[in-house]
Amino acid sequence: MDTDKKLQATKVIDAPAEAVFAVLSDPNRHSAIDGADSIRGVEGTTPPISGIGQVFTMNMHADDLGDYRMVNSVTAYVPGARVGWAPKVDPTCELAEKLEGMDASGHTFTYDLREVDGGTEVTSVYDWTGVKDPQFEKMFPRVSQEQLAGTLDRLASAM
Repeated sequence: MDTDKKLQATKVIDAPAEAVFAVLSDPNRHSAIDGADSIRGVEGTTPPISGIGQVFTMNMHADDLGDYRMVNSVTAYVPGARVGWAPKVDPTCELAEKLEGMDASGHTFTYDLREVDGGTEVTSVYDWTGVKDPQFEKMFPRVSQEQLAGTLDRLASAM
């Protein structure tokens, strides 16, 4: 793994893969498991993720950016086994104006699940190899290794 532009965390969670997947695939539950404490909640009515190409918007906050919104496009979806999305800054939010036309996209969050003795092994990968804008790339990583692992700890507690 190219650790220059990817972070990964793995944890065995004492729950069946379907139960873990149900939490990960429900954007309404993401703020409760976010180890970075940046997700404030979904924008509007958001059903659980059901396929690649689905879009959901999250209200976010970061001390250095303030309040903003991320539009997430589902990039990976295998029921019970894999789910992931690619966020980009909502072009209608105030942060987009502050970024002055910067292409604020190209990163992904992906979760791979595998049943093992004792539960489900969950591997979370935060990948910004697809970020093309050099100015935006300077802002990475937006999530630390500890925060990525913290999300898996919170996920385990939610089971």
